[in-house]
Amino acid sequence: MGDKPWTAFYRPGARTEIETPAYRTLGDLIGSVAETFGKSPAFTCCLPNGMNGTLSFAQVDEMSDAFAVYLREVAGLNAGDRVAVQMPNCLGFPVAAFGVLKAGCVLVNVNPLYTAEEMAKQFEDARPHALVIIDLFADKVRAATRGHAIPNIIVTRVAEFFPAAPRGIVGLVQKYWDRSVKPIEIAHIRLPAALAAGRSHRDRDTIEVEKYHQAVQPDDVAVLQYTGGTTGVSKGAMLTHRNLVVNMEQTMELVEGLEKGREVALTALPLYHIFAFTVNLLGFYWLGARNILIPNPRPLSSLKRAFENYRITWMSGVNTLFNGLTNEIWFTDSPPRHLKFSSAGGMALQSSVAKRWREITGSEVVQGYGLTETSPVLTFEPVGKGREGTIGVPVPSTEIVIMDDAGNLLPIGETGEIAAKGPQIMKGYLDKPEETAKVMKGDYFLTGDIGLMDPDGYIRIVDRKKDMVVVSGFNVYPNEVEDVLAAHPAVAEAAVIGVPDEASGEAVKAFVVLKDQSVTPEAIRAYAKDHLTPYKVPKRIEIRDELPKSNVGKILRKDLRAAEMKGA
Repeated sequence: MGDKPWTAFYRPGARTEIETPAYRTLGDLIGSVAETFGKSPAFTCCLPNGMNGTLSFAQVDEMSDAFAVYLREVAGLNAGDRVAVQMPNCLGFPVAAFGVLKAGCVLVNVNPLYTAEEMAKQFEDARPHALVIIDLFADKVRAATRGHAIPNIIVTRVAEFFPAAPRGIVGLVQKYWDRSVKPIEIAHIRLPAALAAGRSHRDRDTIEVEKYHQAVQPDDVAVLQYTGGTTGVSKGAMLTHRNLVVNMEQTMELVEGLEKGREVALTALPLYHIFAFTVNLLGFYWLGARNILIPNPRPLSSLKRAFENYRITWMSGVNTLFNGLTNEIWFTDSPPRHLKFSSAGGMALQSSVAKRWREITGSEVVQGYGLTETSPVLTFEPVGKGREGTIGVPVPSTEIVIMDDAGNLLPIGETGEIAAKGPQIMKGYLDKPEETAKVMKGDYFLTGDIGLMDPDGYIRIVDRKKDMVVVSGFNVYPNEVEDVLAAHPAVAEAAVIGVPDEASGEAVKAFVVLKDQSVTPEAIRAYAKDHLTPYKVPKRIEIRDELPKSNVGKILRKDLRAAEMKGA
């Protein structure tokens, strides 16, 4: 495809190609931006009761420098070693993540809600040399590291870096009132102590932190981001410094009306999720915005004080979040007055939700589309130029084509698999060359989504090739859930599909064949809750005498889906 007609929809002055990104590596980006914005507030963590703590750009820069020195000089890590970070949105996240990247190490993002079983699978694959974990979930570490020990455990807390009084109050409530923090029975160091040790080494030995990341090359892996794909086998997508720096620039290039150093972004999506990581953490840091971090947006009333106390000009979310807020009386009675626009990713934005949001806030929600393997943004809706039923147009330096099953390019308007080529495409899956080969066709990444392109470049998704279920923007892989259900002593067979759900877009539904007819769906759900993160737990369970199968005995999820849709 020689010409790129979609560039006509870019904002005036936007680059159509990003040949050379502004920064070689993420370490370079972090330090450079801190020099520009200095004492301006960079991150504010806001709790549901309004208690908060704030770090300036200069503070985040200094603390992440200290953590980088701790990792290299005290913990003894080398360039390229992996550091798992497992925490919700809090001030410790940018300090730890930026420190890992400055140290020339590889950041491994881990969902803080994972069970010990799920953690163990990811740790076994990633083989991290250090783990930074929130104290709320540190009790899982012993079980999660059995058989593959992590030598360095650093523990932080939600109110880390808050002023002393609110930090103390939060700590007392967690320890004695709701007892959410359990005793930590493993050898560990607290994050502030790790920073102090790093500072001591830095000052004593006059260490220049830049030396760590100056040795890093743009095509070196920066982040190991886990995804399940079609098979449910855990795979670490290797995202390079260049992948992430370029994708941040590609996305921000198309955004109109945002001013450097003047924006206030609300981050309710978890930063360990690739969309929030690239757009919220990196993009709005680069923009010099004040980032309001929400540790847990559930219930939605947890966002009330953030909207009341801060002049929010931009937010990102998934359809579920926008839908929920439009049904909250406190939000509809007093919507944010300074909101310029919002960005939706992770799942399809329903047109009815976009319409209600526009009516209530007077601002647009624009959609982005991409995958973990694409860092993640491939397409973005130009502000004010959205087209219903589409996912926007390709971002700069990105070519998107439609292919048939044989890998042949299809003409404009024909339906096939969406494939993409660009500098944001991952390096591959960690230690899985065969899995990498399955998703690449030459230079093109095969998304697994079925769609078509309009003549002027707008793209429409028709269906998903994958069996993946998307619950509130989070990927659920049927194989994983089926494996857990099948381990129940009363379950003979299990199959999992996604079904439409008003609240979360899709919900997980399981069909099970029982060995013991006295066992109830409620008992099976309770079992699943012990082994899976809440959003993966089947919302509905249907008991069946048998499941549809192919001639070779493979359970046919497509038949279950078809019957479900017919019944609906």
